[in-house]
Amino acid sequence: MIFITAKFQVLPEHADRWPEISGDFTRATRAEPGCLWFDWSRSVEDSSEYVLVEAFRDDEAGAAHVQSAHFRAAQEQLPRYLARTPRIVNATVEQGDWSELGEMAVE
Repeated sequence: MIFITAKFQVLPEHADRWPEISGDFTRATRAEPGCLWFDWSRSVEDSSEYVLVEAFRDDEAGAAHVQSAHFRAAQEQLPRYLARTPRIVNATVEQGDWSELGEMAVE
């Protein structure tokens, strides 16, 4: 799978509305057949920073995502709400879902 984590520094005046602002993009991406997950979290240290954790089944699904109409719309619409260009980590990993963290097993 393709595993991606990106940090979005949202302008402070838009930070509380970011889930709404990115909502159409989020819903459309989650509906893609190759999307495994697409989850936003807000930083506990910086209320203007959102972290996106996303995964796609394979290279084909990742390519379909960046070539989609909703991705192009997000490229046009979302940057005006950002303080800077998002930062990203993108990796291909040999698994298809989350693994358990054995060091913190709950019994």
